[in-house]
Amino acid sequence: MTNISEISGFIWGIADSVLRGTYRRNEYQKVILPFTVLKRFDSVLEYSKKDIVDTYEANKSRTGVLAPILMSKAVDENGRELGFYNYSRFDFETLLQDPDNIEENIKFYINSYSNNVKNILENFDIERQIEKLSRANLLYLLIKKFNETTLDLSPKNISNHDMGTIFEELIRKFSETSNEEAGEHFTPRDVVKLMTELLFAEEGESSGSIKLVYDPACGTGGMLTSCQEFISKSNPDIDVVLYGQEINDEIYAICKADMLMKGENAENIKGPSSTLSDDQLKDNKFDYIISNPPYGRDWEQDKEVVDAEAEKGFDGRFGAGLPRKSDGQLLFIQHMISKMKDNGKSRIAVITNGSPLFTGDAGSGESNIRKWIFENDYLEALIALPDQLFFNTGIGTYVWVLTNEKTPQREGKVQLIDAREEYVGMRKSLGNKRHTLPEESINKIIDTYQDFTESDKVKIFDNGDFGYTKITVERPMQLNYQVTPERLENLYSYNQFKKLAESKSEDPEIKMAEEEEGKKQQEAIKEELLTIGDELYTDWDTFETKVKNALKSFDLKPAFIKNVIEKLSEHDDTAEYVTDRSGKPKADSNLRDTEKIPLVQNIDDYFEDEVLKYYSDAWYDESKNKIGYEINFTQYFYVYEPPRPLEEIEADIAKVTAEIQELLKD
Repeated sequence: MTNISEISGFIWGIADSVLRGTYRRNEYQKVILPFTVLKRFDSVLEYSKKDIVDTYEANKSRTGVLAPILMSKAVDENGRELGFYNYSRFDFETLLQDPDNIEENIKFYINSYSNNVKNILENFDIERQIEKLSRANLLYLLIKKFNETTLDLSPKNISNHDMGTIFEELIRKFSETSNEEAGEHFTPRDVVKLMTELLFAEEGESSGSIKLVYDPACGTGGMLTSCQEFISKSNPDIDVVLYGQEINDEIYAICKADMLMKGENAENIKGPSSTLSDDQLKDNKFDYIISNPPYGRDWEQDKEVVDAEAEKGFDGRFGAGLPRKSDGQLLFIQHMISKMKDNGKSRIAVITNGSPLFTGDAGSGESNIRKWIFENDYLEALIALPDQLFFNTGIGTYVWVLTNEKTPQREGKVQLIDAREEYVGMRKSLGNKRHTLPEESINKIIDTYQDFTESDKVKIFDNGDFGYTKITVERPMQLNYQVTPERLENLYSYNQFKKLAESKSEDPEIKMAEEEEGKKQQEAIKEELLTIGDELYTDWDTFETKVKNALKSFDLKPAFIKNVIEKLSEHDDTAEYVTDRSGKPKADSNLRDTEKIPLVQNIDDYFEDEVLKYYSDAWYDESKNKIGYEINFTQYFYVYEPPRPLEEIEADIAKVTAEIQELLKD
C-alpha cells in the first residue's frame, strides 16, 4: 500500500474498527495520532535499531554522554542522523510476542525514546490512553492492526514529505469529526491557501537563501507547512525554517510530531504555553508570519505578564496599548509586528473577526493600537471573507496583510477588498462550516489584490482616512426650579438622600429603628421644601437661597444642597445660564454630546457648519479632544437599496391576509 489516501484511509479504518464503543468518534485522535507517530518512528529506526540497542548496552553507565552517543548511532541508510532514538529491544513486532505483558512492555518502549520524542508522547498523554486500552482489552489488537504488513510506514515506502501529508490528512479528518473542539486549532485548507498566497503575493523572485516562517498560534502546523510548500515550489533553492508556538498540550504534540516525521527541526515548535505571556522565541525575528489566533479569547491568564510588558512601552511587545481583557486578537497582532525584522523585509498574514477593526472608542487600547499600525504604515490590505468558513464559528472574518516595507505604490495607503460573496455552498455542513473558497475565488482575490485598482469591490484609502478626532460638545446649563410633589420624588434618585433611610446595623431591631428614623428625616426635608411654594424660578442663585433657608435646620453639606436643587430642576431654554464663580456658563452634562471629525477635516470649520448652525451657544474644550482610528468596513461598501413601493407591500399584506382567512374557514 503506497497510495497516500489509501494509507490514511487504512489508519482511519483502524480507529473505526478498534475504538468504536470504547471511545467517541471525536476522541479517536487521542489514540490514533500518537500511535501513528509511534509506528512511523518504529519503522524509521528499523535500519539502525540493533546498533542503537548494542551501543546502549555497552554505554548505559555513561549517563552524562549517553544521549549524544545514541543520537549519533540513529541514522538512515545514507548515514544521516534521524534526530531521535529508542534504545529498548522492543518494536511493534516484538511487543506482540508477549501479549500478557504488553502494557508494561510498551510503557518501557515509550520511555526508551530520546527526550524530544518522549516530550511529544507525554503531551499526547499516551500512557493514560494505553491504560484505558489495556482495561478494554484493545491494546494488543490496536498494535496488531498497526503492525499489519499492508501498513508499511518505512522510509523506503513513504518519504518524509508523504508521511507528513498522511499525518495532516488524518488531522484534517479528525478535526472535521470534532468540529467545535478542533476548530480552534485547525484552519480549513481553503482559508490557509488564500492566506499563504496573500502572504507571498507581493514577493518577487528570491535567490537561494534561508527564509524563516513563524506562527505564534500554530495549532497543528498547517499554516507553516503551507508556507513551506509554497516557497519550495516557487524556488527549491530556498531553505525554509519553520517556527511556531502552541498553548494546547495535545495539539502541540501533534504539530511537533508532524515536524519530526517530516525531517524538520521539531525543537523550533515551542510550548505548550501561551505566546502572549511566555514567548519562547523572544530573540527571534522572521521573514514571514502567518496565524489564525483565537477570536474573542479572554487573556486573563496572561494579564500579569502582558501588563508588565506593556509598562516597558515599545521596549516590550505591547507598547501601543492593551485591548479589553475579553479579546486578545490585537495583542497577537502587536506580538507579530514585534517579530518583524529590524533590518529587512517581513510580511504578516493574520485572520481575525470584525472586533479588532472597530471595537473601542478614541483613546481606548484598541483604538490606540490601530492608530499605531496606521501611523507606522504597517497595514497593506484587509480582505473581508465570506461567513461560515470555519468549523467552530459562522461569523465573518478578515485577513490582515501587514508589512514593514511596502512597495512604492502602496506607501501610505490601505487596500480594502470585499470578498464576502466569493464562496460556494457545501453539500454537507461540517459544524458551522457551510461555505468554502473555491480555487477560482482564491485566484480572483489574489488577482484583485495584485491589481491594486479601485472597483465596486475594492477601495483604496490613505492611512489618515481611517482616523478621526473625537470632540466633546458642551451646551450651557439652563434650568427652571420648582417645588412640586412630582419633582420631590426625584430626590430618591439622589444616592445620599436615599441613604438617609438605610442602616448598616446587623441587629434587626436597631436596623429597623434607624431606617424608620431616616424615613422621618426624608419626609421632614420634603415638608420644609414645600414651604418654598410652587413658584417657578429661572435663576439658580435665587432658588438656592430659598432652599438653604428652608433646610437650614438640617445642617446639610453644600454638595447635598446642590444635588437637591438639581433634582428639583428641569431644562428650560428660556432660563438664565447657570454660571460658575467666574461668571462662565456651566456645562449641562445631560446635553453633552460628542462628534467624530475626520482627521482630514478642519475641526473649527466642521464645528461651525455642523454644530453652531443648530446650537449657537455650544462650545468644545480642545484639551479633551482624542484621536481615534477605526475601520468601518461595511460602511465603505454600503450600497443603498430603496424600499419596496408601498403598493407592492400592501398587495403582499392583502395576499397573506386572504390566505389566513381561508385557513380560518377550514
